[in-house]
Amino acid sequence: MSNASRPTAATEAARALQARQAASSAGLVYVSDDQPGIARRRAGKGFGYRLPDGSAVRDAPTLQRIRQLAIPPAYTEVWICTKANGHVQATGRDARRRKQYRYHADWAQVRGDGKFERIMAFGQALPRLRRRLRRDLALPGYPRDKVLAMVVALMAETLVRVGNAEYARSNRSYGLTTLRNRHLAFVKGGRARLKFRGKGGQEHDIEVDDVRLVKLIRGCQQLPGQALFQYRDDDGQLQPVDSGEVNDYLREAMGESFTAKDFRTWGGTRAALQRLAQLPLPEPSSERALKLAQNAVIREVADALGNTPAVCRKAYIDPCVFAGWRGGELHGLCERVRGERQWDLATLKYLARARAATRKATKATPANRKTVSKAAETKSTKSTPPRRAVSGVVAGNAARSRGRA
Repeated sequence: MSNASRPTAATEAARALQARQAASSAGLVYVSDDQPGIARRRAGKGFGYRLPDGSAVRDAPTLQRIRQLAIPPAYTEVWICTKANGHVQATGRDARRRKQYRYHADWAQVRGDGKFERIMAFGQALPRLRRRLRRDLALPGYPRDKVLAMVVALMAETLVRVGNAEYARSNRSYGLTTLRNRHLAFVKGGRARLKFRGKGGQEHDIEVDDVRLVKLIRGCQQLPGQALFQYRDDDGQLQPVDSGEVNDYLREAMGESFTAKDFRTWGGTRAALQRLAQLPLPEPSSERALKLAQNAVIREVADALGNTPAVCRKAYIDPCVFAGWRGGELHGLCERVRGERQWDLATLKYLARARAATRKATKATPANRKTVSKAAETKSTKSTPPRRAVSGVVAGNAARSRGRA
């Protein structure tokens, strides 16, 4: 990654401060594997563990904690935190020399909550991003900002991963920034078709029918070289875009430290909300019937994101949208909302209401919280289904996916 595409020192400092605050809120200590830790050493058919002073780890609680981390035997350069409440419990290198982490369970929970809190701010910043995209897409030629705007616009429509040069080299798996010209074709009706192998071996087959975007992509393909998305630098030389540049563009355009991954979290949550708003509650209502309906929606969104349903449910769909569907709060939206931007606004408004309700319930007394919970449970089983259901697939206006996309 070029120096220009690396996060600034101020951005890194802000992230570190946020992480320390998050750790503190969970009763954890923010740590780093740069600090002295417990080392793992081969001992016969198993392992022994050494403290920073070289002495052996013998106390039962620490040994039990290490066993529960389930660090793979093949990992090398293993570092284990000396503190039971460290937010990172262990790190190690896998067979490909990639650093892997074992986090404290409470850290995973607090960071998961924080991730979904971020999408509120992301949704609020979308209008600012759209204004920047309109301006940059109108630039003449193929300068850096125009090509980055093309990648971001395509990412917004398709929710495809941004891509990573290392994955492209090592795994032959691709994302938007690493696509090659051979991955693009043009089909009847003036549509562009992107067909490639993505992360985890998922096959992507996506059609883009936004006329302006298709025209811009065609122009990029006609530039010399094999990389699909390239820009001309100040010296007129062609440079391929990278994921760091895309993330820097997002931070600059949106005024926050957002990344390409936030697009997928926002898109997954919005897609689930949009589909649930079209889905009547099952009759007769039962927990089994509700879960079956939810799982069908999760599978649809997972297909759109190119994830497994389990990963999609955990990482890309804010759980409050399922609570809203069960409580009847989403019903009727599909009759009032039209167009992608209106769905963005509807998603943002619903998330704001859900957050406000959660804060109110949190401030209630223990007795009141039981009452609130029981009332919500009663509402979810007695809600009236919408007057009509509208069938549809989870997809943006400009992209339709066949298979996993």
